[in-house]
Amino acid sequence: MPPSAIDLRRGRVSEIGRIYLITAVTLDRVPLFEDLALARTTIAHLHHADAHGRSKTLAWVLMPDHLHWLVQLADGELSRLVAGFKAGSASSINRILQTPGQRRWQTGFHDHALRTEEDIAAIARYVIANPLRAGIVTSVRAYPHWDTVWLPE
Repeated sequence: MPPSAIDLRRGRVSEIGRIYLITAVTLDRVPLFEDLALARTTIAHLHHADAHGRSKTLAWVLMPDHLHWLVQLADGELSRLVAGFKAGSASSINRILQTPGQRRWQTGFHDHALRTEEDIAAIARYVIANPLRAGIVTSVRAYPHWDTVWLPE
């Protein structure tokens, strides 16, 4: 049985400077991001959080129905960062689809706070390789919706 939104929040701690691996899933796993315009507007909201000093994105991949985001918290609370991203991207998606107020993301998100001994670059490579493991592409470079501060090997 998948965890509830309350279960996902239990024990969550926000620590400025900490690196987190976030997973957020679209409502009912609808593959919204197969649409290029919806994917690009959603990606813009990741950049928006960084530009406003709330985060420093290290790697991300936007899959057809979910996001993996390796991010360093720069300001505020992790829950507020993710909620702001989800609200902003949902609003932009709804503007494009002309469906005001429709929910686009499942409630809650999964987070993993990285420990100092974890290899951040290896985790970034793991994140961006998701389309390859899912069988969507045969090369990460063929998938358009990812980025990392490190060059993939």
